[in-house]
Amino acid sequence: MSELVAESWNRYLEQLRRHPLRTKAITSGVLAGCSDAIAQKISGIKKLQIRRLLLIMLYGFAYAGPFGHFLHKLMDYLFRGKKGNSTIVKKVLLEQLTTSPWNNMIFMFYYGLVIEGRPLVLVKNKIKKDYASVQLTSWRFWPIVAWINYRYMPLQLRVLFHSFVASCWAIFLNLKARSVVTTIKAS
Repeated sequence: MSELVAESWNRYLEQLRRHPLRTKAITSGVLAGCSDAIAQKISGIKKLQIRRLLLIMLYGFAYAGPFGHFLHKLMDYLFRGKKGNSTIVKKVLLEQLTTSPWNNMIFMFYYGLVIEGRPLVLVKNKIKKDYASVQLTSWRFWPIVAWINYRYMPLQLRVLFHSFVASCWAIFLNLKARSVVTTIKAS
């Protein structure tokens, strides 16, 4: 079994080397889909919502994976030749003050408009109501992930690491949302 895992990992790394953007996009899409399937089951959905799952996968494939690919290339370009903790802090701060708010806003719009199919006015109202809370929660968790990513992950594995953590984060958020609903129903 370990030989199969090692061989699969080596093939994955080879695809990353040969086709980095495509491999990161596919990886992000697959991990987003797995996360959504798990989140749907945890939330008590009896029959898997395939449309929702595919739209979440599309987001990972078409946006999150490519965005991460180019973000990390840009960060390495901006800070080329610079190493050490102060450089990592600058990368984390730059990422958290620019791309984190952008990505949260984009996802909230995508989820409301595309996945839920809500009218723009309702999506805007929901974002006005929830965005600050989402962003503040994000800033409590993602800087640690970004630090680990910039400190320990080689450039080619940063999107994979981020996508994996994002998948776990999505499951956690779904559990949290479910516990709030359960608490409300029990009251």
